Amino acid sequence: MSGAASGEAFGGPALNVAAWLVDRHVEEGRGDRVAIRCEGTSTTYAELLDLVSEAQHRLADLGVAQGDRVAMVVRDDLGFPAWFLGALRSGIVPIPLSTMLLGPALGAIVADSGAQTVVISSVFASTLADICAAAPEVTNVVVLGVDQAAVDVGRADVTVHGWPAGSNERAGSGDRDRLPVAETTADSPAFWLYSSGTTGVPKGVMHVHGSVPATVETYAQGVLEITENDRFLSVAKLFFAYGLGNSLTFPLAVAGTAILNPDPPAPASVAQLIADEEPTLFFSSPGFCAALLDAGLAPETFSSLRATVTAGESLPANIQTRFAELSGQPVLDGIGSTELLHIFISNTLTEQTPGASGQVVPGYVAELRNDEGEVVTEPDTPGYLHVQGPSAAVGYWQREEATAAAFVDGWVRTGDVYVRSAADRWTFLGRNNDMIKAGGIWVSPAEVESALIEHADVMEAAVVGARDDAGLETVVAFVLPTTGAQPTEELLVDHCRERMAAFKRPRQIIVVDELPKTATGKIKRFELRNSLT
Repeated sequence: MSGAASGEAFGGPALNVAAWLVDRHVEEGRGDRVAIRCEGTSTTYAELLDLVSEAQHRLADLGVAQGDRVAMVVRDDLGFPAWFLGALRSGIVPIPLSTMLLGPALGAIVADSGAQTVVISSVFASTLADICAAAPEVTNVVVLGVDQAAVDVGRADVTVHGWPAGSNERAGSGDRDRLPVAETTADSPAFWLYSSGTTGVPKGVMHVHGSVPATVETYAQGVLEITENDRFLSVAKLFFAYGLGNSLTFPLAVAGTAILNPDPPAPASVAQLIADEEPTLFFSSPGFCAALLDAGLAPETFSSLRATVTAGESLPANIQTRFAELSGQPVLDGIGSTELLHIFISNTLTEQTPGASGQVVPGYVAELRNDEGEVVTEPDTPGYLHVQGPSAAVGYWQREEATAAAFVDGWVRTGDVYVRSAADRWTFLGRNNDMIKAGGIWVSPAEVESALIEHADVMEAAVVGARDDAGLETVVAFVLPTTGAQPTEELLVDHCRERMAAFKRPRQIIVVDELPKTATGKIKRFELRNSLT
């Protein structure tokens, strides 16, 4: 990685991360290498550049200019890198959104972002009416996977366009010259990723162009030692910070190959994909590793791997050990965050400590602080984790208070409670708030409680995180019924199914006679959590 290509160590005059990830390889003679494998089809770097260029032209045709925002609800196929990188190449800010959310939740985020253009995969087109109803600033919608989009979005002032390249067809960009690369620097706005905070209100995490090469140099190359011969497969989707590195920025940084899976991950289908595509690096969540273990797969399934990486939630020691034995290769657990874009504490290829997040990734600095904000220096003493690093976001979009609380004097306050051993190994203990991380995705108890209370038989509800038999965090709801009502768990599960994404739904609903409360009326969540152990 040359200094010029990476913006002279992130401080130089020029860096456009799209050109760094794609144009660079074509210009240096690597255009015929396979950049992406998706549904059995190969796309070379030269072909990818054509798709990126065509998306860039389409954005220009829509009047989207440098600095504007584009919301993306796009599955993991060629449409994602084409439009994400096409926007970046023009200095436009792409905002990938969760494909697991329902229309009203997506609409609220699009409205918050101020994006006037929405790019969406055809399989999610049914959410457009809700999105456009909640986000009045939207004027253009591009539906990927269709030639002509005949979608009623409920507003006459919104123009709907089609784009066939999202379904792995070629976009015919050869008919038009390439637009120039926008003049951006390492500090220029690049993309936003929405992350829920302690209040459950989504916040736009703003990253700059220099964030991407920073994660590549520190973690991907420094810890994983990635090369152009690596083939990357990720369970986490591209709209996650974790998945974005795994399936896009890491492979493209070194002219490797990203294996994209447009469908929701399931143990059987992912195992078949591993067998068919032979990835060398497999990125998973702890929960999905547990599911693969339960599937009873043969060790030969994983013969192509040189390592498995887990993140998103704490990896129980027994799952780490069992999966390493099954795959015959190291399992590297680590911790990252949307605010820092990828992993900053990790186990390594040569050393794994089951049950621990590992060591601080070179290039980052971490410390623990107590309730008074003082640095904790004694080993094995809990503290609140603070991190400094070159991939830190610049703040939250229009959230001054939240930005001031999370980004302090160059440090990112992660909200996690950790201990550090005398051997400098870091272990996660929990969080200093009531947020739940189920399946590696943040869940707001308040949101689930609000949905439950909408049912006529529910007077109050309290939602907490609990550990299942595998040691993974799940959502549990305690429900106080209205007088005379006797709601069943099945009834309330169906009620939640209609109102929220699957990962947010309670895995257990317990009907109680009362909820424990403090003298001021606040629910004692810790008592509810303790009752489950």
